[in-house]
Formats: sequence, C-alpha cells, structure tokens
Amino acid sequence: MPENVPKEEQEVVAEEKPRETTVEFLASLAELLIVVLFIMTFVLQNFEIPSSSMEDTLLIGDHVFVNREQFAPPTRWMGPLMPYRDIHRNDIAVFLSPEQKGLFLVKRIVGIPGDRIHLRDGTVYRNGEKLDEPYVRHKETDFNPYRDNFPAVPPTEMYGVRNQQWQQEFRSHLEGDDIVVPPDSYFAMGDNRDVSYDSRYWGFLPRTNVIGRPVFIYWSFTTPHDLWQLPVGDRLEFFLKHTLLHFFDETRWSRTLRIVR
Repeated sequence: MPENVPKEEQEVVAEEKPRETTVEFLASLAELLIVVLFIMTFVLQNFEIPSSSMEDTLLIGDHVFVNREQFAPPTRWMGPLMPYRDIHRNDIAVFLSPEQKGLFLVKRIVGIPGDRIHLRDGTVYRNGEKLDEPYVRHKETDFNPYRDNFPAVPPTEMYGVRNQQWQQEFRSHLEGDDIVVPPDSYFAMGDNRDVSYDSRYWGFLPRTNVIGRPVFIYWSFTTPHDLWQLPVGDRLEFFLKHTLLHFFDETRWSRTLRIVR
C-alpha cells in the first residue's frame, strides 16, 4: 500500500473483497439447484387434500408439501443428514389406504402400538385418559352409536363399515371397553370426526403404508368436495376453465405457507 494514501482510504481498500466471477456465480447457482432438486425428488412430495375429513386443520383444495423422509426407516448414508424420528401421537400423516389400493389419505395419529382406545359420546379416551383435542370439529348433529361410542358397537354395513376383514378381526383386538393398537400399526382419525372415514371403519393403519408428514400448505384453492371422485378429464376441464380463470379471487391467500399442525 503506497505511503501517500490517506489512512481512511487504506482501511476501505483493505476491507474490499474480490468480486465473484461469472464462473463462481454459476457454480453457486448450480449447487443451489442440485440441493433443491434433491429435496424435491427425495424428500418432499406435493399432495392435494381431497376431502373434508381433516377440517378445519386441512381444507379441500389445500395443497401441501409432504416430508417423505421423516417417518422413513433411517439409512446409513442419509441418517446423519435427515431428522428421522418415530411416528408420535397427534402427528398428521399421509398414507396409502389399507382398504382401497392406490388411494392416498391424510389423518391424525390418535393411537400408537400398545395404546388402548375408546370413544364415549364422540370424545376419545386413550389409556383411560380423556383427550384434549382443540383441533377436533363436530359438524353433524346426528348420533351414530358405532361412530360416537366406538368400539362398544360391533362394525356392520348398517353403520357404514364396508371392510369385511375389519368386521371379522375387530373382536380379536378388544380388551374390555378398549380396542388395543397392535405392533407396527396405528389408530388414525380425521379432525372432522363426524364425517371422517378412518380407523373406526377400516381398521388399523400399517406402518408400511405411511408416506410421510405434511409440512406446510403452499397453495389453497376453493375446490368442490367431489372433484377428486370425477374422471381425470373432468378434473382437467375444471383446472382449465375454472382454476386458471379464478386463480386470484378463489385462492385462499391467508392459508399460503401455513404450517400444518
């Protein structure tokens, strides 16, 4: 540094850092893209909520990112990098239906292996304790003895139980007034309890059916309740003729980036 340069300018020059070259910028961008692509390919999966069984936690038309790795069996090479953990009570999980092949469902885990579950007048008791569930909604005024006092009443088609295997094995899991969750299985229920078609109707959720945990809502759009049941062509028509036209006025902006709990 020349001696005739003022001290203040010497300090400024000394603090200057070399500018990033174009090659360095592109290399940094490539690294970022690789990380994003890795996460989108192996960690996250997008999922659209098709039914009202999880209202008001999740609404029909909510689009969520699901963490597919958190509940997965740990692997040697990914173990130190991923926050693997067991499934806990009250976790919300996306899983393949034990009853209908290829159907994705989302419910809340109410019971884990060994838990004793029963309902009285729509209220859940786990291991003898009444649960405090502020997220639960009761939107129907009718009384269903099977639904509301499970498992006091045997499952039959009269009460909407279509799963014959569950009807047959139901009694083998009873202990007194409770149903006991077997190993490697879970008892799952929707937050909208009166309309949720859940473990009360199709039985226990096998651990192997679990896909992952919904993390946050990235987009929410007002959607008909029966859209998911329509043929693919009708759903595509709805997207082209309605969703694109009403993207701004029917998007639920207040739900964007909402964490799922």
